[in-house]
Amino acid sequence: MGPSCELPLVRQCELAGVSRAWTYGQRHACPVGNEDLLLCGLIDEACTQRPFYGSRRMVVHLSGLGYAVNRKRMQRLMRHMGLAGMAPGPNTSKPHPQHRIYPYLLRGVEVSRPNQVWGTDITYVRLARGFAYLVAIMDWHSRRVLSWRISNSMEAAFCVDCLEDALREHGRPEIFNTDQGSQFTSDAFTDVLKREGVTIGMDGRGRCLDNVFAERLWRNVKHEDVYLKGYGNMQELMLGLTEYFAYYNDGRPHQALGYRTPGAAYATGQGGGAIIVDRFGKEETGQRRPAACDVCAPA
Repeated sequence: MGPSCELPLVRQCELAGVSRAWTYGQRHACPVGNEDLLLCGLIDEACTQRPFYGSRRMVVHLSGLGYAVNRKRMQRLMRHMGLAGMAPGPNTSKPHPQHRIYPYLLRGVEVSRPNQVWGTDITYVRLARGFAYLVAIMDWHSRRVLSWRISNSMEAAFCVDCLEDALREHGRPEIFNTDQGSQFTSDAFTDVLKREGVTIGMDGRGRCLDNVFAERLWRNVKHEDVYLKGYGNMQELMLGLTEYFAYYNDGRPHQALGYRTPGAAYATGQGGGAIIVDRFGKEETGQRRPAACDVCAPA
């Protein structure tokens, strides 16, 4: 891609699924001050524990810890980290205005076999001097992490690379579920799924429980690895996560899998599964609205 190509630059960017501004110069990471790094670490821990916190509640939370941060600064830091409260409201999980949004397909569905449903999500990972983004693709039946990548930017390319790797190593799923983030709604990402004949589904806006497996994965990754080791740079993070995900897949027993490992549940097709409760269908028929713990139960 470049000025010498016959296609107009605008069209090249549309086909590649990247911003036009990306072609005009090399981006350089802005230096982050020590105080901002400290605040980002506190925000990251709070969001991992309470992902429904928006900027207002986060200001109150940090004030209780003795840090005076106004809402404008909090919004800047959360936007810098790619974080937003998981609640309906303006400017939360805002998709790209020109990207197609697909419906959520899993309400009321029983996930009963490997490669029936895959899901993906992105999370922020703090480093000693900076930050990174982590994307992972998970098989919902077994909770096995099929592929993952890290990046220092939120461009779609590392998500596409992760998807291609999962498809190459594990075949293809029947349904692929994502949130409405611009990386996953981009043509570069959805065209790969269409090429493989995979049905695409997306979470509803503000509905964190539609992708509850990924949220639980991020909690485990951060509390069992990232927060304990305090990685200093991308190279350390890559080595550490390689070791952790090998343990997560093949050494860490899961209660929801009958204390099997995700790798064993994926290989045998036994011990996994979930039932995605159709909450809205039950409400319309006058039945009890289930609690949050009912949404995803082991089969």
